[in-house]
Amino acid sequence: MPDYSLEREAGGRVAGVDEVGRGPLAGPVVAAAVVFRATPPGELANLLDDSKKLDAARREAACAALRAAARAGLLDFALGAASAAEIGRINILRATHLAMRRAILRLPALPDLALVDGNAAPGLPCAVRCVVRGDATSLSIAAASIIAKVTRDRAMARLDRRWPGYGFARHAGYPTPQHRAALLQLGASPHHRRGFAPVDRLALL
Repeated sequence: MPDYSLEREAGGRVAGVDEVGRGPLAGPVVAAAVVFRATPPGELANLLDDSKKLDAARREAACAALRAAARAGLLDFALGAASAAEIGRINILRATHLAMRRAILRLPALPDLALVDGNAAPGLPCAVRCVVRGDATSLSIAAASIIAKVTRDRAMARLDRRWPGYGFARHAGYPTPQHRAALLQLGASPHHRRGFAPVDRLALL
């Protein structure tokens, strides 16, 4: 389970940063940055974990609790995203780092340090420490992973209503067999990512 030890050791204003949506064939990549103003209370900390380990109901509950904590002044958070078009222009890694930078810049104040999930450091306007499996280690990163995941899933559900037939609400743009079949039948939508092989192959048919 994640804890607050990395944040406590660093001192100062520490942001946890994580992204969701590197693997899908469609939709944006979404990043979140979370800064706890003090050690999160136990009842909130107990709701937090790597978003991939939580089912949808638990993620929604944790996200609601984090938003309530933000309204109560216990934490700051911000979101950033990069669109499918941006992913196609600059590649998914750079787009992920762009989304993280946008999230950091939207915080009320820049952090002294950003704890970033993974092993590739984005260019941020603050010090950066990469933490492999950070969403299972740091409460701030776990909180960011939950907010980013819930936000992106909701965005893909809205996209599903605008572009029915692909099943975005079910698979969130990931390359499931059903999504691949829909791509072959319907072709790519404007929200599919160029530069991803299953999408690019359609242009050659």
